[in-house]
Amino acid sequence: MPPALVGRLPGTEGGAPLPRLYRPEEIAEALGCSAWWVKDRARRGLIPHTRVGRAYRFTAVHLAEIVRLHEERPKRSVSSAPASRPATSPPAVRTRAAPSPEATTARTPGRLRARPPRRTQYETVA
Repeated sequence: MPPALVGRLPGTEGGAPLPRLYRPEEIAEALGCSAWWVKDRARRGLIPHTRVGRAYRFTAVHLAEIVRLHEERPKRSVSSAPASRPATSPPAVRTRAAPSPEATTARTPGRLRARPPRRTQYETVA
């Protein structure tokens, strides 16, 4: 290849350098995952990539986009939290006493109660 074309993008006036292409193994090392995961996601079209022949290649822009795509945001924003809480005592913890056996059988008609399992079907005689 002529030296004038090495490292330059065609059709650019300033002669911008070509972006460095990274192999899946290099991207996997940067992400802390396996090369198989990187190639599988690229094959399924879930992460940005470039194909050179049959090989998957990635630029630094692709890597930044992969990180952005898999970024998890907080479920609750900091701004929605109360600015200051009133200085009060913590709420009292309510405890319930264990119900008596009589109370469990005398439930309201709207509640369902599990019946004991039928074990006679599979019992063996000793």
